[in-house]
Amino acid sequence: MPSDLADVLHYFLPEAGTVESEVPSERLEGRRGSEPGRIAALPLVSVPIGEQDVVRAAFAWNLAVETARLGARAAVVAPISDDAPALWPGRGVEPMGADVILTSAKSLGALYRDALDVAVDRAADASDGGVIFVRVPPLWLRDPENGSSLLRWTLLFTSSDHRDLLETYGLAKLLCRSSSRASRLGVTVHGARQVAEAEAAFDRLARSAATHLDRDLTSYGLLVDDLDVYRAIVAQRPIGLVHPQSAAARSLRDVALLILQDSRKAPIV
Repeated sequence: MPSDLADVLHYFLPEAGTVESEVPSERLEGRRGSEPGRIAALPLVSVPIGEQDVVRAAFAWNLAVETARLGARAAVVAPISDDAPALWPGRGVEPMGADVILTSAKSLGALYRDALDVAVDRAADASDGGVIFVRVPPLWLRDPENGSSLLRWTLLFTSSDHRDLLETYGLAKLLCRSSSRASRLGVTVHGARQVAEAEAAFDRLARSAATHLDRDLTSYGLLVDDLDVYRAIVAQRPIGLVHPQSAAARSLRDVALLILQDSRKAPIV
């Protein structure tokens, strides 16, 4: 596994102390600039999140905030849904510039185009790179239309619960069927009581994906799921600003760093 979950052991102990996205040329016209090494668009990370999954939506938004706190550009792009009014903070809540951009997209293709516009615009002043997280309704994966490029890099959240692991494997399988471009499947485990439990959960998923889907999974560490997470969700405030010394905040920052570092590696093909 590319990122060792043992690196987050300190969450359970007392505290001591650029890629260029594949984008249509017409969307890049006049936006590349002449600066050497300037990126055309920030990378998109699709995050399948259900209509009522408030906790994982909060994780996605907090990862965007932590990415911004690391000095990079970040945002969450999500389709407007009458069934999910409480997934995101209210308007005007943009800590560190990490805002939530709601779109009227009704399909994966439309969502990809809207997210791509944001990725191109934000790249203009992203000297330290960045990431655009895109909330994808899981049902849309069944009919990707012309939005399969959005699925090239996907982040899946899972707990170590058996039923949750089965559901996450099902999402990974659907992603692979929906898009031949789904080349980078990342997994972040949350809610585990011990590092060994999180490692076992990831390893189980990774073995199944390698055997049955012919895909290697990338580990993006462990998020600590504790009371501070739920308090921050209720307050609609980022965990890293409300409870900066908490285990939850530290784990969010480390996961955001893993994703940001990965975004600066070789392009996804």
